[in-house]
Amino acid sequence: MSIFFIITELKVKHEGHVPVYNHTLATILVEYASAVYMSDLTELFSWTCSRCNGMTKGFEIIELIVDVQHCLQAFIGVARDLNAIVIAFRGTQEHSIQNWVEDLFWKQLDLNYPGMPDAMVHHGFYNAYHNTTIRPGVLYAVKRAKELYGDIGIMVTGHSMGGAMASFCALDLKVNHESQNVQVMTFGQPRIGNAAFASYFSRLVPNTIRITNEHDIVPHLPPYYPYFSQKTYHHFPREVWLYNVELGSLVYTVEKVCDSSGEDSSCCRSVTGNSISDHLVYYGIELEADTWSKCGIVMDPRVVEYGATDLKGNFALYKDPTALTLKLNTQTDFGSIPA
Repeated sequence: MSIFFIITELKVKHEGHVPVYNHTLATILVEYASAVYMSDLTELFSWTCSRCNGMTKGFEIIELIVDVQHCLQAFIGVARDLNAIVIAFRGTQEHSIQNWVEDLFWKQLDLNYPGMPDAMVHHGFYNAYHNTTIRPGVLYAVKRAKELYGDIGIMVTGHSMGGAMASFCALDLKVNHESQNVQVMTFGQPRIGNAAFASYFSRLVPNTIRITNEHDIVPHLPPYYPYFSQKTYHHFPREVWLYNVELGSLVYTVEKVCDSSGEDSSCCRSVTGNSISDHLVYYGIELEADTWSKCGIVMDPRVVEYGATDLKGNFALYKDPTALTLKLNTQTDFGSIPA
């Protein structure tokens, strides 16, 4: 059975800025969201991994961050073809994604987002970005990239929980670090805050696209209760929903641009979110770890020389993309990395 991708945009009424969905950009960024799952850090750091080819070929990685303590991973670099800094966050590395999905059913809004009255988020998603070694590493790399390449745009991406972290990162860059040109595109992202938070996010980071796929279960989580709109989790816009239409022996994938509510009932909410397999493949690209070992990583011991390690075993690898060889970084504690 053949599958074809076609672009179908449905016009809706809207107010204010409307992010433009770009199919080609989506097929590029999904490869970055896939590459960050790689467990062979030597290949990932040198951008020679099996997922580091294709439409991301030539990417110049600046920093690879691994928070071993919390099982998190991200990289930052420059894509010359996009003329942008790309930041990618890894999704959940749980040995059983089913356990993680079940846990999402019970997540509660339990943290007030700083400086945003009535905005609430889940502390787990918030802390994964804000209170680990990920944030200082990202901010340092973005600063370094701008020193090397000027004030170019920033594209932030991630899949699953990585999408949640990408969203908090983009908001942080815009609100706390005055980055003006920040673009977000996530894949299979869960809800992360309430309607008040979604409203703030939409206004502050308007150039945001959330891609959802068929019956992917994760965008349906944590649950949305329309009768309690201020107290329940609520997606921010704009969603693009991928779904298949059968025409005889052919299957066409339609890309539907949804309305500006964040909770368009004619998009992924129109179907039951009951598929983990739909969560793991977007645009034909696998979005999962290449090993079943929980938080398993593989790395040539010599590569460690190009990074910094803290007392808890978390580390970051640095590279100067303008140099012919890797630049040795002699820092030994993340506390010395600017926040």
